[in-house]
Amino acid sequence: MIFSDDYFMKIALREAENALERGEIPVGAVVVLDDTVIAKAHNLTETLCDVTAHAEMQALTSASHYLGAKYLNDCVLYVTLEPCVMCAGALFWSQIGKVVYGASDPKRGYSLVNASLLHPKTEVVKGVLENESKQLLELFFKQLRT
Repeated sequence: MIFSDDYFMKIALREAENALERGEIPVGAVVVLDDTVIAKAHNLTETLCDVTAHAEMQALTSASHYLGAKYLNDCVLYVTLEPCVMCAGALFWSQIGKVVYGASDPKRGYSLVNASLLHPKTEVVKGVLENESKQLLELFFKQLRT
């Protein structure tokens, strides 16, 4: 079976839905190696009282533990929202092979600060299931305001 970016992003969206159910900003992430999901995560900043507990950070840690290695150069990160500067830094150090994200983050996304924050060899794909990712975020912030 051939897996697509949409296939793995749908798994990340399910993680984002898990975050939404927990009262977290709905961002989900998965790390894939050779068409196999090796890590799944969602935002846990409220749950853990930890500003660094972004979905990407949780997924990177889990993937590194799974592989027993700090470098993820053969892996792909699927994340529903463009990584922030902190997460881009962690992605740089992990030397992740590819980052695929759904919605752009016009306020805090890494590309607003410096599009070259990721490792030079990291491939980036933007806008995969962007509307679905945006809808979850809009729902969260609408619920927060009411």
